[in-house]
Amino acid sequence: MIAYVDASVVLRVLLGEPGRLREWRQLETAVSSALAEVELLRTLDRLHLRGGLTLEETAERRGAAFRLLHAVSLADVSAPILRRAEDPFPTPLGTLDAIHLATALAWREARHPGLIVATHDPQLALAARACGFEVVGVAG
Repeated sequence: MIAYVDASVVLRVLLGEPGRLREWRQLETAVSSALAEVELLRTLDRLHLRGGLTLEETAERRGAAFRLLHAVSLADVSAPILRRAEDPFPTPLGTLDAIHLATALAWREARHPGLIVATHDPQLALAARACGFEVVGVAG
């Protein structure tokens, strides 16, 4: 399975949270936006600053994040991706999710027409389905 994974999927795996993507181990190739790295590291920093992670846990999880992301094909947040994210989508979508969806659309068009979107975000899942993607990670 080749899937576009957003930060929500990687975060649940990284943090060992319940509801992790069942298909995670079936992924032959995972693709994401370079934006996911920023989202992961910002989330770890917020968790640490709010007392959810000790300094040692934060350092350990940051290292694990970099190891996990090393196995993911990260697409640059390029000018064409940003222009596509500016365009209307068939459903309401926030800025970061629009960048993720624009990246998935570009990857599907350029490299893999059968690309699946993996997310735990209901809004991104709805928009991805409306754009013709098979979606895993969110019921619906």
